[in-house]
Amino acid sequence: MELIHEAEALRAVTDARRAAGETVGLVPTMGALHPGHESLIRRALQERAFVVVSIFVNPLQFGPEEDPATYPRDEVGDLALCDRLGVHAVWAPSEAQMFPPGTDLPSPDPGPVGDVLEGAARPGHFAGVLKVVHRLFDATGPCAAYFGRKDAQQLFLVRRMVAERDLPVEVVACPTVREADGLALSSRNARLSAEDQDHAGCLFLALSEAAALSRAGERDAHALLATMAREIGATPGAALDYVAVVGEADFQPVQTLEPGRTALALAAVRLPGARLIDNLTLPEPA
Repeated sequence: MELIHEAEALRAVTDARRAAGETVGLVPTMGALHPGHESLIRRALQERAFVVVSIFVNPLQFGPEEDPATYPRDEVGDLALCDRLGVHAVWAPSEAQMFPPGTDLPSPDPGPVGDVLEGAARPGHFAGVLKVVHRLFDATGPCAAYFGRKDAQQLFLVRRMVAERDLPVEVVACPTVREADGLALSSRNARLSAEDQDHAGCLFLALSEAAALSRAGERDAHALLATMAREIGATPGAALDYVAVVGEADFQPVQTLEPGRTALALAAVRLPGARLIDNLTLPEPA
């Protein structure tokens, strides 16, 4: 496994691989790798001849009340995991390599979708995400990029950025990896006490109840929202941030579930140790 720090070196390696007829896969991460990341890496390794994992804690995507310095970091463990899995290269740039001084990097506008839900809770978050993801894509060159479905709003905005800017990137969405109780794996889970982790199960339970109602024929999104809010509101120590039902194709609020329009149920909850998000695809009504 090759450890790369400079952007030019990364592009030289990936250009050489493409010139040799190999396909390139990119798994963007902020480190503190867990089995959710591992599933993305394994998928990329199955589908692409050469796989790059990027590790960079992006300071631009943290909200006003969030401190990048407190984000979990484990570079030694991350590199060991990548090596064990058979990753071909890890790009671990400095901030100066990611954002070269004096260089005017593209700053894609998330638009109105970037200002709601996660964007409302974390102002400026998606502008920071898109700026760094665009930079990752530019440094890597033509590739397939692997993202988890847990961050549904991020996935939507990255896909739209790729389409609008005609970037030579295939965005591959991968299933959310969950613990036995349904809790979606996240680096933030490490901040939860054992008690908080038990309470965090309300997030998946609320989404599952919404999906069960949809499966049973409920088409009124307001009924699904009320069910999710009640479940989270009844959980000790859990503070509801938001619940929503949106169309997967446009991320606009859905009033009534309709055949042929895939909808997502989303929720965010604050616990003493961390703020968590999750989503489920709702069964389409018959």
